[in-house]
Amino acid sequence: MAAKLAFYDLDGTLVSSNVVSQYLWFARNHPDANTTWRLARALLRAPRWLALELRSRRRFNEVFFLEYAGLSRDWMTANAPRMNEAILRPATFPGARALVQRDRAEGFRTILLTGSLDFAIQPLLDDLGFDEAVANRLEFRGGIATGALIEPILAGPEKVEAIRALCLRDDADPRECRAYSDSMSDVPMLEAVGHPYATNPVKKLRALAEARRWPILDLK
Repeated sequence: MAAKLAFYDLDGTLVSSNVVSQYLWFARNHPDANTTWRLARALLRAPRWLALELRSRRRFNEVFFLEYAGLSRDWMTANAPRMNEAILRPATFPGARALVQRDRAEGFRTILLTGSLDFAIQPLLDDLGFDEAVANRLEFRGGIATGALIEPILAGPEKVEAIRALCLRDDADPRECRAYSDSMSDVPMLEAVGHPYATNPVKKLRALAEARRWPILDLK
């Protein structure tokens, strides 16, 4: 029998937090970081990040993750469970776990597609029972982050490419697959499968989902 895949966005879809809150936790707690300087810089740069995200998710990723420069891979990986307990677990929507479990019970392989960093979201994958994830990856030199991301950078169009590649790998028909997102930036991701779900959708996505008769889910 052909494989069936279910693809999930993270921020706004399964959790109420975002990549900025994850970074701020690492910056506040990293033993070798200049915490005051990093937090002040983040506050000053936040308006630019917001503007970039509205214009280009990829460009936002390229600029935002530069903030990680100088942080230790080993320390962040070891402390990702602490970050999860402080940031991601409390922000997880009440219906998120049940949704992932439902898809798995119905024979779907569950895959998280997220712009978050791979090491940061591993504890969340375990908590929610995901089968795998495609996430952004930092470049490290000598175990220290350069701030650059390793290609491919996962943003809107790259999620579609990931879906196509995973369907090809698993011999899955995209028309039999599911996708979940809250954001208009992920409309291409939703259109790439036969069963899209507008999940905690923003106003514009809700209107689009209603017009196209896509199911609308509320996990909050």
